[in-house]
Amino acid sequence: MIRAAFLGTPSAAVPSLAALMEVASVELVVTQPDRPKGRGRRLEAPPVKHAAVEWGLPVHQPNSHSDLRSLFTNRNLDIAVVVAYGRILKPEVLELTKHGFVNVHFSLLPRWRGAAPVERAILAGDDYTGVSLMLIDAGLDTGPVFAAADTAIKDHESAGELTGRLASLGADVLGDHLSDYIHERLKPARQMATGAKNAPRLTTAEAALDVNSSPTAFARAVRAFNPRPGAWIHADGQRIKVLEVGPATPSVPAGHIEVVGGRAILGLVSSSIEIVEMQPSGKSALSGRAWANGRRGVGLVLDPAPSL
Repeated sequence: MIRAAFLGTPSAAVPSLAALMEVASVELVVTQPDRPKGRGRRLEAPPVKHAAVEWGLPVHQPNSHSDLRSLFTNRNLDIAVVVAYGRILKPEVLELTKHGFVNVHFSLLPRWRGAAPVERAILAGDDYTGVSLMLIDAGLDTGPVFAAADTAIKDHESAGELTGRLASLGADVLGDHLSDYIHERLKPARQMATGAKNAPRLTTAEAALDVNSSPTAFARAVRAFNPRPGAWIHADGQRIKVLEVGPATPSVPAGHIEVVGGRAILGLVSSSIEIVEMQPSGKSALSGRAWANGRRGVGLVLDPAPSL
């Protein structure tokens, strides 16, 4: 039986943990420490910890690189599987299993390397993306790949929705191919540098929506930054998240949100777009129509985006 460790943190990593349990003995689950969340700042365990505890797996949450290294020393593990763990693994850790550390990466490498491959694919207008099983090396997602699967990006799919699909696809690919790699029936292939793109972590500042964008680029940004950090505009002295948009034909001045036929229509420089769902600061999400009803026909003018 394959002796394996699993490293992951968010809910998107849980399907791969379940898949790994089907093909290996999971000796160790490593995840990030509990973090304070919400208004009460109560400590909250990451989704992988919740799943591992429920499934009776041993869980560790190291706070330092040395603690992480000690977890793997003298364990005689065959493989470690990594899915969105949230910490860069140093070379001295990567050499502590017989067959290395395998990353379930949510991109068709080398297309997007880095922390936000799903969001960057949507922002760029890619038609396809996928998952790759990659051996982690000292570079940024530059290791050799031994399995991959692609999928079309749907026209109205948010980053959160696409991540959910890729999490399931990645789990399937892992379950289908990990054993073949361990038993040398699959040989990893070096990545080509051609076509590689950097996918840096998203920031709140870059999620500010620009009325100078085309409707297509504007809609891509809304999808890419949903759910985190949330695409936003600034109006009425507050930040308003824009969660979903749709096409609109009414002519509205750029930078204005007007109530037209009971809908919230935002003017862009080149056209207009409907705000289908939004979330004012400190409030729950609501439909654009509900917002328009509450405004009683009175629109808004966007403020200049504040510096962050």
